[in-house]
Amino acid sequence: MGEMVSSLLFQPPPPSYLSPTSHFWLPNRQIPAFFIDNGAKISILFSHGNAEDLGMIYSWFVDIAQVLEVNVLAYDYTGYGKSQGTPSEEDCYEDIQCAYDFLTKTRGIIPENIILYGRSLGSGPSIYLASKTATEGRSVAGVILQSPLLSAYRVAFNFRFTMPGDKFANVDRIANVRCPTFIVHGAQDEVVPFWHGQELFLTLPQVWRAKPFWVQAAGHNNIEALSKQQFLDHIKNFMDGHIPARWGLVSPPLTVPQCIQHQRTAPPQQPQYQQEGIVDVLGSMLV
Repeated sequence: MGEMVSSLLFQPPPPSYLSPTSHFWLPNRQIPAFFIDNGAKISILFSHGNAEDLGMIYSWFVDIAQVLEVNVLAYDYTGYGKSQGTPSEEDCYEDIQCAYDFLTKTRGIIPENIILYGRSLGSGPSIYLASKTATEGRSVAGVILQSPLLSAYRVAFNFRFTMPGDKFANVDRIANVRCPTFIVHGAQDEVVPFWHGQELFLTLPQVWRAKPFWVQAAGHNNIEALSKQQFLDHIKNFMDGHIPARWGLVSPPLTVPQCIQHQRTAPPQQPQYQQEGIVDVLGSMLV
């Protein structure tokens, strides 16, 4: 059963081209990665979706890293792109840990300056690592989840509990996250149902819930195409409003109420938010 689920969950595309000068090999795991170094305070660690590899996302992140004024590290999972082997849930967790170790140990970037960004399948490794760093006592600065899944089985079935053999049970881990978390989901998502993003938002401890971005007309793969400027503005507002490194501070993650208080006392150019009730957040934020 587990092998069948993995064969459906992991469907690597044919390897796309990525210039040898654009990527390197992460030590120990022998998986390819690229690091876009803009000398920024914040580094994003990106975990891609099921039908992607590094060659398909490199140009996008070169542009986005400049727009958002961040560094970006992205990596391929075992069995994707130029990497060898067969992908699995456990390998994905080891792969993101290897990428994180590169940032913290090789590049010397502190966790307080790292944001985890997972798209679709990549929400699994991202939530895993966010939970792990929080449990170990030094959380990353923030998390961005785009079209995330509650778990693999729940994409097809609305199970109330996690069933044996399920993969990427994000719904069971996200309660352990201890940093501001921003969720983006298309209301017309035909792959990972919209309610997955909503349920993850509600399962996340309230003090770490950043204002989500529900995109009314978007499906699973066209959020950036339909709402690129709004999408980027929301990510930038999330970082500017919730990540202390953007304010020139070295600080453990601040709860959303603390961030709101900071914004009220900050200079006018800081983005302003209002604390809203759950009904408002879930019901009136479709764009």
